Amino acid sequence: MSNDFLIEIGTEELPPKALRPLMEAFGENLTAGIDDARLAHGDVRAYASPRRLTVHVEKLAQQQDDREVEQKGPPVRVAFDDDGNPTPAATAFATKCGVSVEGLDRVETEKGEWLMFRLLEKGRTASELLPDIIERALAALPIPRRMRWGAGDAEFVRPVHWVLMLHGDDVIDATIMGLKTGRESRGHRYHSSGPIEIASPGEYLEKLEADGYVIADFMRRRAMVSEGVDAAAEQAGGTIVDGESLFDEVAALVEWPVPIVGAFDEIYLELPREVVVSTLTGHQRYFPVADDNNKLLPHFVTVANLESADPEQVIEGNERVIRPRLADAAFFWDSDRKRTLASRQETLREVVYQRGLGTEFDRSTRIAKLGRWVAKKLKADAEAVDRAAMLCKCDLVTGMVGEFPDLQGTMGRYYAIADGEPDNVADAIAEHYLPAFAGDALPVTETGQIVAVADKIDTLAGIFSIGKKPSGNRDPFKLRRAALGIVRILVECGLDIDLEKLIEKALKAQPKSKLDRDELARELHTFICERLRNYCLDRDKGLKPETFEAVMLRRPESLVDFDRRLAAVQTFARLEQAESLAAANKRIANILRQAGEPTGLTVNRKLLALEAEQALYNALENSREKVSPMLEQRRYAEILNELADLREPVDRFFDDVMVMVDEEDVRDNRLALLGELRALFLDVADISRLSIG
Repeated sequence: MSNDFLIEIGTEELPPKALRPLMEAFGENLTAGIDDARLAHGDVRAYASPRRLTVHVEKLAQQQDDREVEQKGPPVRVAFDDDGNPTPAATAFATKCGVSVEGLDRVETEKGEWLMFRLLEKGRTASELLPDIIERALAALPIPRRMRWGAGDAEFVRPVHWVLMLHGDDVIDATIMGLKTGRESRGHRYHSSGPIEIASPGEYLEKLEADGYVIADFMRRRAMVSEGVDAAAEQAGGTIVDGESLFDEVAALVEWPVPIVGAFDEIYLELPREVVVSTLTGHQRYFPVADDNNKLLPHFVTVANLESADPEQVIEGNERVIRPRLADAAFFWDSDRKRTLASRQETLREVVYQRGLGTEFDRSTRIAKLGRWVAKKLKADAEAVDRAAMLCKCDLVTGMVGEFPDLQGTMGRYYAIADGEPDNVADAIAEHYLPAFAGDALPVTETGQIVAVADKIDTLAGIFSIGKKPSGNRDPFKLRRAALGIVRILVECGLDIDLEKLIEKALKAQPKSKLDRDELARELHTFICERLRNYCLDRDKGLKPETFEAVMLRRPESLVDFDRRLAAVQTFARLEQAESLAAANKRIANILRQAGEPTGLTVNRKLLALEAEQALYNALENSREKVSPMLEQRRYAEILNELADLREPVDRFFDDVMVMVDEEDVRDNRLALLGELRALFLDVADISRLSIG
């Protein structure tokens, strides 16, 4: 027997940016709980609106299936003495199982006969199991801070006012979040007049929409918002700008979406485009409108949460709200440009960056120093890097960025252009925050790339040096994002910099720390390489972790060099000879390990008595001569392709030659030969780590 199941948690307005993740997590947690409880079910659908989290489970079983539980006891030879009487071991096991010794079964296994207790466990009903499953699913939601309300002990992201829980037509009688469950939901705050009774899960969505003016299906509501604002923008003569970034949030703010078009004074279009967009989207969640040439129009689309009898009044109210915001932006734009960015450097001395790491001026100085070092290594424009680094934080003390923090960097670029700074300096000021999130664009200019790397490595070195590195899921300084940004810029932009030296320079530039600098350097290098590992595995789903480790064990100097080696090893792994050579390298590594990793051994040709070892030596010498210039030019794919030709002499060597012979000089000579062979491969990667075949 099965029936559809419905649980709705009714709350105060939930945080809009968190609504979709909460909805999805509730559905996943509840599904996992039902599966763990062995309750059969069909499809699971999660819904959400500003005042509710809901999960609908199709065809949920009314009861668990009965199951036979087996518990293995002691072996029969231990359970009974020579006269066949139960021993204390048998008695204790029977007592534990709640039966007599005679009530135990015997089972024959490969290891002999054992006592066994078998019990038919009766399945529990869904109504017994579900309250606890739901409480655990709610407790596991991703809620950073929970709140309490009233006199109860319940804690949730927002106060809970009702709980609807139906299995088929029946209410599951329980207490969830301190509230008795029922079949009543609630509709729209203004359009709905009272509680809405839900007879069965199947009528939930339709009943709420018809009687309560609530579109409870989040994804349907999101689609309505998207289609509605697009249509409204078309009426205004344009299209929506950056709508995708707002659709989730707006859908989480309304239960009954009604798009409307508003307007603002055309004079505000003289502001930088990003300022207008940020003002509309960041504060009001309005959708900017642009023409076919992507030029902003003096219109916006907003989504009301009700159908007004007087739409013009709603439009006027939204226009009235946005006017002072745009007026403030215009004021800051005019007043900020009365001072140059460079003149604000001294003001940065008064702004603390982080306790223990000095001011924003100190930070800018460190970024400039690191940037100059990187620029010289890359033969880039060190003067432009230095200038951009010293100016890149100056917009933090402007009125515009104080009011619109998301415009940091962007406004710095506009103000630098207004001050007559070179284009590459102005662009670098904007670009040095990139990438700001996973998948974000990278800096385009070389100056921007260098300043971005210097900024991020300074952040990592500074926070690590004051002992605030990430732990578990906590990363308040977004260091993982900074490390991934460094990885992406170095690899994708081809900045060939020695990573360990960069870390060393960054740590040395920090204020004195009580922590050991060498240990910090190792930790920071490992931290960045962990991001590199994730980056490589995400970028190439066919990449095996052992292939990554094969290259990382060589600790390449730069990430550009690492990436070339990795690509070469992946190509090598597809060759016919790769499996045999990887196995040979494993064998060589084991032989050398068992021999105590001998050092200082050299090959004496006069001691190469067997034809197979002579052939391997000649092939090795020939390959070394060809590989040497390739290694200097980092032609790793060609190197491994050349070394692949060693398969035949290597296989023949292991077929015909015994390495660990009694004669010490012969043994050492063969170990030296294998050591040189392994070293030739290790110049690229440790292919003994590869798993091929």
